[in-house]
Amino acid sequence: MSGALRLWLVRHGETTWNIAGRYQGRKDSMLSGRGMAQAHALAERLAHEPPAAIVCSPLLRTRATADVVAQRLDLRAEVDQRLIEISHGAWEGHTRAEVAAGWPEMVERWQNAPHQVRFPDGGETLDDVLERWRDFLAAPPALGSPLLVVTHDVIVRLAVLAARGKGPEAYHEIQVENAALTEIALAAGTSTLLRVNDAAHLDGLRADIASQAS
Repeated sequence: MSGALRLWLVRHGETTWNIAGRYQGRKDSMLSGRGMAQAHALAERLAHEPPAAIVCSPLLRTRATADVVAQRLDLRAEVDQRLIEISHGAWEGHTRAEVAAGWPEMVERWQNAPHQVRFPDGGETLDDVLERWRDFLAAPPALGSPLLVVTHDVIVRLAVLAARGKGPEAYHEIQVENAALTEIALAAGTSTLLRVNDAAHLDGLRADIASQAS
């Protein structure tokens, strides 16, 4: 799309807490070995069609993913606070099983009406995150196009839904793979979805993992 700002959205690589099934939110966790491999696979793919610039969430897992790509492409990853993950409040650091035992009614509401949930003890709502994303779209960093945006699961899901004209109530319709690419073209205040969850660069990695496990 001529004249549009192309945004390449990426969820960070897999983390040790992803493997453990822990809610991360604003807490930092390290990339796993597979997460680092995913970041390198993404970097190799983008080496053939590099972005103009890279921007990322301030959290460790996104910065680590962005830095792998930045080093490969001889770029510098800029941090944007608006790209930070949702605050899960008191859920952060707990496994899904622990959360289900401690907040059963809220878990049920999160599964059936996610747009109605505010996470406990100072946590956020999906609308809070959507507001940050809308602010980002209204005033994106003037770094060039395509712009690689390394962020989190919740932001990518809400960005896809918004581009499809849907709200946070449809949150569970979207799945986002670690280190996959989603592309949005932004022009005249309108977001056009060009691709979702493109993980072709991870195919070889999956094959390697399967071979090692067999």
